Amino acid sequence: MVTPTVMTESNVTPSGFKNRSDLHVARKVWHMCGVFTLFCGWMLFPYWLSVTLLAIACIAFIPADIMRQTNPALNRQLLKAFRPIMRSTEVNKLAGTTYLLSGALVIALIFNPGVVALSLLFLAFADPLASYVGIKYGKDKIFGHKSVQGFIAGFLVCATLTGLFLTYNRVGEHLLIVSLLGGLVGALAELIPISKLDDNFTMPVFSSIGLTILFYFFGFFTYFN
Repeated sequence: MVTPTVMTESNVTPSGFKNRSDLHVARKVWHMCGVFTLFCGWMLFPYWLSVTLLAIACIAFIPADIMRQTNPALNRQLLKAFRPIMRSTEVNKLAGTTYLLSGALVIALIFNPGVVALSLLFLAFADPLASYVGIKYGKDKIFGHKSVQGFIAGFLVCATLTGLFLTYNRVGEHLLIVSLLGGLVGALAELIPISKLDDNFTMPVFSSIGLTILFYFFGFFTYFN
């Protein structure tokens, strides 16, 4: 059983894996690059190819992640391969990547392409940056490990991403108010926990739900068919 330690950026658990309370910069960079790659593929490839590639990624990763829970030898091999980006909480549980890929595939199958693209941007940048700010500067806790400072960081990142995304797609109507509301949607999606589900799954799903409501209210779906 992992024993708690005083958390700093350089501290690791006795087994060599960092905890959620560590800054874990390598994981955050990996997360941003990986999800941004999903976003680029979503923007560049046709819908059928994007969904197919997501499904292939799920088939390639998720079964192995599930199998390692009951196969110690496989678990040791995968932990050794992914040690720099894994947390101590994932040693004997499903990895965050399983939730991330599942969430990405779910929203790709259900929601409008523009909603999916912006939700992936939220997941790529708001989630790790809010976590970084929360760990480093989060003195005022809301609940659990979530903090006011992390929430504000998430809001600012999501609002900026919304404004840039809409501007890139030449959506000029109500740009400021929609950007601010988009920031609130993303920040709340990152903040709100649902049971024991990983936020790599809940954030894109809740972001997509909130953005769908927002886009419908302002009539933006015509821009993203």
